[in-house]
Amino acid sequence: MARAANGNPEPEQRVSKSDAEWREQLSDEQYRVTRQAGTERAFSSEMCSLFEPGIYACVCCGTELFDASHKFESHSGWPSFTQPLQDNAIAYHADNSHGMQRVETTCNVCDAHLGHVFPDGPPPTGLRFCMNAAALQKAR
Repeated sequence: MARAANGNPEPEQRVSKSDAEWREQLSDEQYRVTRQAGTERAFSSEMCSLFEPGIYACVCCGTELFDASHKFESHSGWPSFTQPLQDNAIAYHADNSHGMQRVETTCNVCDAHLGHVFPDGPPPTGLRFCMNAAALQKAR
C-alpha cells in the first residue's frame, strides 16, 4: 500500500505504443486485460497449475516480472507469486473500484494491467501477487 500511496520506483526503460499498435500485437483477450484493465475468468488458464522452473514476462513488452520459484498455489483461480523478480519491475496503484480497497499492479515499463497484490500470501513476504495469465508469457 505504501508504494501505491507514495510512488513507484523508476523503471530501467519505458515502452510506449499507440492503441493501434497494441491492438495489432495482442490477442483480443490480452488487449482487454492489459490495456483496458480487465480480468480474465477465474480458473480459465492452465498457468495456475503449472509449476515448472522459469521466468514470466509481460506479454506486452517482454519485461521479466516473476520467477516461477516464487509461484504458489493460492486456490484463487489466477497465477500467484510472492514477489516480483526485481523491485522496479512492478508499479502499484490504489484501486478503489467495485466497492473494494485494493492495490492494482501494472508493468512498470509499459503500464500493462497485470492484476492485484494482496497482503494474504505465504512467507517470506506475506504478499499474493494475483496475476492475470493473459498478461504473462513464459520468457525462459
